[in-house]
Amino acid sequence: MSTRARWKLPLGTAGVLVLAVGAWLVFGGQAPDTAPEAPPVAAQAPAPPPVFASTPAVPRAKDGGLDLVGAATAQVQAAPQEEAGPYPVDLEALRAKLPGNLYWENDAPTKDPEELRRREGVKAKWNALYGKVLSNEATEAEVHQYYEYRRQVSEDAIAFATTVLQDYGDQLPSEHRGLLELSVNMHRTRLAELPRQESDALARREAHAQRQREWRTGGGRQP
Repeated sequence: MSTRARWKLPLGTAGVLVLAVGAWLVFGGQAPDTAPEAPPVAAQAPAPPPVFASTPAVPRAKDGGLDLVGAATAQVQAAPQEEAGPYPVDLEALRAKLPGNLYWENDAPTKDPEELRRREGVKAKWNALYGKVLSNEATEAEVHQYYEYRRQVSEDAIAFATTVLQDYGDQLPSEHRGLLELSVNMHRTRLAELPRQESDALARREAHAQRQREWRTGGGRQP
């Protein structure tokens, strides 16, 4: 990676954070009003609509979050070079400010197959643990482990988004600023909900364990 990790953001688009809507007008070849009426001919299939390059889907970060820098990078890769303009976000400067942020571990732009496989493995690991939490099969330590990770995810997402806004907010398109602000609000809401979710998960686990104990002892009642 270069020492100045920057991208070119295509001009003339609705912004990398807006998904393209596939809509266009198809003009048929109609004869002028003054032309004589032609004899009926067999119907021909209409000409296919023009093909436009679709805007790449916005990359999603962990737990459904949106990856601003990854989205910009994906858009640039699909755009003609001559339509590009400078994009202000410098990832190396951000990395120096946020060295331990989970963004670098899980979401920073990369094409390295090994790194992508590693990320899929990390995602699968936490999804499997979440499945155990939902099915009440996780240990108490595993429940705490899962929600501590969720807490770190949201705290790091807030730190990353607020740092980008502080350092580059006045240079970013309004769509990007809006997405970053939305990300901050979303993760703040998640952080506020985590204590209740963790408490509920522990309560469900204990109730499940109690039912298992009662079943093993014939209902948990003495004759």
